[in-house]
Amino acid sequence: MSMSVSATLAINDEVARRHSAGLSCLPLGFGEAGLPVHPLLTAELSRWSGVASYGPVTGIAALREAAAGYWQRRGLHTTADQVIAGPGSKALLWAVLRACGGAVALPRPSWVSYAAQAALHGLPVHLVPTPPGQGGAPDPERLATVIKAAEAAGQPLTTVVLTLPDNPTGTLAARNTIAAVCELARKHNLTVVSDEIYRDLVHDAHADFVSPAELAPERVVVTTGLSKSLALGGWRTGVARFPATPAGDSLRADVAAIASEVWSAPAQPIQRAAALAFTEPAALRERVRDSRRLHARIVAAVADVLIEAGARLTYPSGGFYLYPDMRELAGRFGVADDTELAAVLLYRCDMASLPGSTFGDDPAALRLRIATGLLYGDDDEQRTAALQAEDPVRLPWIADHLHQLNLALTGARADARPGRREPRPRRTSSPHDAS
Repeated sequence: MSMSVSATLAINDEVARRHSAGLSCLPLGFGEAGLPVHPLLTAELSRWSGVASYGPVTGIAALREAAAGYWQRRGLHTTADQVIAGPGSKALLWAVLRACGGAVALPRPSWVSYAAQAALHGLPVHLVPTPPGQGGAPDPERLATVIKAAEAAGQPLTTVVLTLPDNPTGTLAARNTIAAVCELARKHNLTVVSDEIYRDLVHDAHADFVSPAELAPERVVVTTGLSKSLALGGWRTGVARFPATPAGDSLRADVAAIASEVWSAPAQPIQRAAALAFTEPAALRERVRDSRRLHARIVAAVADVLIEAGARLTYPSGGFYLYPDMRELAGRFGVADDTELAAVLLYRCDMASLPGSTFGDDPAALRLRIATGLLYGDDDEQRTAALQAEDPVRLPWIADHLHQLNLALTGARADARPGRREPRPRRTSSPHDAS
């Protein structure tokens, strides 16, 4: 089977290539949190760096117990025996889809890897539109229609995936939508996979967040990790919580068997640091709080620029993504689909983004996924300053990024077409520019 490199990773590579060549490129394509590792975690990793043994397939006891405590504090009764640790929640999602087998229902749009992973397993995929303003969860009425059609075709659904809050839209599905999906899952004996890796980055810490595992605990697998809340993407660590039922035990055993043949065991030093992270000491709770505030502030500033340029969007409620409708801008550039629009913005306006069709959307809808997590600075000094700033938008390097975005979108080069201009040299800013 021939597949391309994941679009999110490919755009990151392209931005890095352009920067290494000294070219300017606004990094709005890759979904990385873009913040320094907390010193508490680097110290813990260093402390355990000499541990090189494999360890248990399902993860060390300390990590599984810490993850169980993490979910307990969020109202989900969990024991360590329900948890599997893996090298990132992405690998765990892949294994869960393989273990569940059968047709998969995904929100449309949804994170690029769900459909790709299902394809790797040879599983049929059904993309189900989401309710307006509620990314990450399929519209229950449309899901019911898909379930009925799949059953009639002799390929019944086995799994439905939710992302709470969502990537690519940055929005959060409402409680009644999640409850209706859970009712359908119960009625049709579906497994619900709830990807909650952005849960701790809901902008309003008091928002009404509901996990499907609260509503249908007997059939929900929850996955999460530390790549977003604590910006540990490169450390590759994640955990999955399985139902405390015979069916849940069986699914967990199947995932463990897959893990034993694919990754054997997560890296021990990383697990030790992750165990500390999931106990949520005060210093790390403060870091997550500061990160959440920074993400929300920069998303709001980018939203203002987008709206002023004519974009339409549902205001994000979590993470560091926006999903604007760019039809007005596409008209100014004279392009007809989202892939062409993203290409014009990249090659003519030095702005990296991803077309909505990458996430399963209609190319003619002319939506882009905008990721803001790499706007915080070029080094840890700048990123730390962004975390600590009362108003990070006023920092010179962030203000410069917003100015570049405004230039790309307001028509300053609206007559640009592919093949007519070389990118500008990259402008680098110093954390001392403000003084």
